[in-house]
Amino acid sequence: MSTPADTLDMPLTAVGPGRWRTHAGPEWRNPGGGLWGGYAIGLCIRVMEAEPDARGEALSLTLTYAAALPAGELDVRTRRLRQGGSIGVWEVELLPAGSEEVGVHAIVTLARRPQTPPFAFAAMPEAPDPESLPSPVYAAASQHFGAQALERRSLDTFPPKATGDSRTLAWVRSRRGPLDKAILGMITDNSAPRAFYALGPTVMTTTLSLTVYLHGTAEEVAEVGHDFILVECEGRVGAGGASDERSSYWRRDGKLLATSEQLAWYREHRRDPPE
Repeated sequence: MSTPADTLDMPLTAVGPGRWRTHAGPEWRNPGGGLWGGYAIGLCIRVMEAEPDARGEALSLTLTYAAALPAGELDVRTRRLRQGGSIGVWEVELLPAGSEEVGVHAIVTLARRPQTPPFAFAAMPEAPDPESLPSPVYAAASQHFGAQALERRSLDTFPPKATGDSRTLAWVRSRRGPLDKAILGMITDNSAPRAFYALGPTVMTTTLSLTVYLHGTAEEVAEVGHDFILVECEGRVGAGGASDERSSYWRRDGKLLATSEQLAWYREHRRDPPE
């Protein structure tokens, strides 16, 4: 399958069957130095779009973030686990170039989407018009962890404050071309960790696992074009270092394009002992 990978600066070079090489620029780094988790989601979708033996489009992904990936050259390994008439299951591994230490492991389900009677139980929440909301100022972080790829508008402050309410609504749109499945996947890791809303910026967090369900077809996602989508995010519980969050991603006309579940690890900032 062909893919416009250059729209996200994800040039993929095939180096053998199930083996790819790409370059992740420094603009995709988190403040801590490792690559932003949303980049890995987009890359997994992009490589499956490029994989010649893959059939269908991305329907779901489950990623495990085993270790931080550095910016620079990355190796990508793909392996078909099963391919049926409608559903295919693939494994994707992202590694620093030349290393055998897997940074991100993903299971990707691909599907040929048939015409079936639609139904919906969920409803899009009420939200202010995105044009009425400010675009947040990220200061030194404006070119990192997704801010250079995505525009976010909400009433939230950044970094978030401990409000005691984990539910947030934000409008997000791509700065890097019209919405497609790779960019939509990246948006699923654009919301701040829910531990911040409980404990404030005194915590450090990292994603352990993230599952994305891409309900919208490629055509339904493409219909968004350059418009905003609404992100509804909330957390349920945090204890013993682990916290969760779940999100829904809505087209402006009320079409639910995606949902996600995420498990994060969190801890308080270490304080240096007094001298």
